Amino acid sequence: MNFADITPDLKAAMPQLRGRLLANQSLAELTWFRVGGPAQVLFTPSDADDLAYFLERLPGEWPVYVVGVGSNVIVRDGGLPGVVIRLSPRGFGETSAQGDIVSAGAAALDKRVAETAAAANISGLEFFFGIPGTIGGALRMNAGANGAETKDVLIEASGISRDGKEQSFTNAEMKFVYRNSGVDPSIIFTAARFRGTTAVLDKIRARMNEVQIHRETAQPIREKTGGSTFQNPPGQSAWKLIDAAGCRGLRVGGAQVSEMHCNFLINIGNATGHDIETLGETVRSRVKENSGIELHWEIKRIGIESN
Repeated sequence: MNFADITPDLKAAMPQLRGRLLANQSLAELTWFRVGGPAQVLFTPSDADDLAYFLERLPGEWPVYVVGVGSNVIVRDGGLPGVVIRLSPRGFGETSAQGDIVSAGAAALDKRVAETAAAANISGLEFFFGIPGTIGGALRMNAGANGAETKDVLIEASGISRDGKEQSFTNAEMKFVYRNSGVDPSIIFTAARFRGTTAVLDKIRARMNEVQIHRETAQPIREKTGGSTFQNPPGQSAWKLIDAAGCRGLRVGGAQVSEMHCNFLINIGNATGHDIETLGETVRSRVKENSGIELHWEIKRIGIESN
């Protein structure tokens, strides 16, 4: 489906805008699942000032979504009305280290942040090496892996509110919980600072190598997937519950529960967003029936169903 093209109106209302506006831009190629409909408007801001300028002038009734590298999202087949904002590495991807502090833009890959820390002999951020997303997503969902989480290392995050105002948040103000933060969902994170500890490079590299080996041997990282699908219930492993419910290898259309890791859904070639979401809901239903435990989605599902 196609939405009404509002980009001429936006450009007219924002004459100093430097970023790129695209109408009815397909989002499938921007997500790891490679599914989903178009964004009514896709905006790629040049930098934080450009983003603030845009948000300040965007009519308040327009919905806004943020998509990073698309590793933790299902875009539904009807697409997204409103504006999708994608922060580019060019304007938001810088990383640096000084002392025991690592600074990163929201579009910086988690893996690159781990590399930046290692190059500066900073330990504690190795877990980022195993997370296939960006710092913006890590801040929003308190991303974690291998026994560590974003909340363990964050000093401060910066963001821009829906009215274009810059804001900053301490670790406590982020209100981190398991796989989420309590910050207003309309805040678009732009940068963050993290603190680690000084360590010997060989030990840091060894830890990063462990993280990588775990990913390669335990997760279907070369498939079209979205990462871990469901949150681990307290004291439980989602994948074990899914396996016990007989869902390993289960298919709906072109979507399949990974044979390698049951908490990963994969697009085996021709899946739709509907296939993947339906498969996930089928898994939730079977786990509930088998164990009485209700799984909660970790992957974000955005957009509208196709007609």
